[in-house]
Amino acid sequence: MTHDSAGAKNSLRLPSDFSIGSIRGIYEAVREAFSRQGRLEIDCSSVDKADVTSVQLLLSTAKTGEAQGRPVVLIELSQPLRNTIRRAGFSSDAMIDQHFPQKKVGS
Repeated sequence: MTHDSAGAKNSLRLPSDFSIGSIRGIYEAVREAFSRQGRLEIDCSSVDKADVTSVQLLLSTAKTGEAQGRPVVLIELSQPLRNTIRRAGFSSDAMIDQHFPQKKVGS
């Protein structure tokens, strides 16, 4: 997991294992990122392993950002993470986009 705090945004790159076994460390990284100013961008492109705890952490992060008036944007959801989100009950791309705001690479 890497951090980039250049400029007015914070960037957090999720590791390939974004499952219950590694969630505590990722949670701490998200908490630390919220201690910095600006919006939080979470790069999800490397995620190969995810489960329902991953979805819960992303939803909680988005809600925390909303409550603080700080945007949380996901960058490039990997297919394994997208599949996990669907299995958790978010059945369509529109539903995923509504709950997990995304920024496509290059935009």
